Amino acid sequence: MAIKVESLPLGPVGANTYIVTDEASGLSAVIDCGAFTPQLREKLRGKTVKYIMLTHGHYDHILGVYDLKQATGAEVLIHKDDANCLYDSMASLAFYSYGQAQQPLKADRVLTEGDRIELGQTVFRVMNTKGHTEGSVLYIDEAGRVIFSGDTLFAGSYGRTDLPGGDDGKMLNSLRRIKALEGDYKIFTGHDQSTTLEEERKFNVYLRSS
Repeated sequence: MAIKVESLPLGPVGANTYIVTDEASGLSAVIDCGAFTPQLREKLRGKTVKYIMLTHGHYDHILGVYDLKQATGAEVLIHKDDANCLYDSMASLAFYSYGQAQQPLKADRVLTEGDRIELGQTVFRVMNTKGHTEGSVLYIDEAGRVIFSGDTLFAGSYGRTDLPGGDDGKMLNSLRRIKALEGDYKIFTGHDQSTTLEEERKFNVYLRSS
């Protein structure tokens, strides 16, 4: 089992949008979508997008979701504790940070800890990693050894905890849980470059001290 991952930095602060395709079935998912741009539309041409999977509800990861859903008909998935961000521009911080309301929609499926998402032969496990937001999640492909970490874990750093819904103690607990995962994983982060779990165990002082 294998997936193909394509990345585009999109939206007002260039958050990473990922197009993930299960190579066995050809089915695709989009993970986070800061904007629905012509470039993203072109990359999705000919693809069957089954899911729009959101790592959390902040505006820079969701502003393109409404238009993406209209274009593809894909199911929108988000953790239950961030689901209101899809229709509440104050909860998503769009009103404060982007200067305007977003186009509201509701999730097709709300997620909880341990849920499994099947994309063809690829299965993602949902880990709720509170700290950046209450509904932050990791999408973990255990067979393929891949993690999509959103704004929980970055290369050499971790997500902010000073925004509404953030919590230092909960973030520390989430980092402990990530560090305790068995073996190595390729990690695709919400911003900037990808990394690996082994690299972060060695060099990320925040993960090392958690």
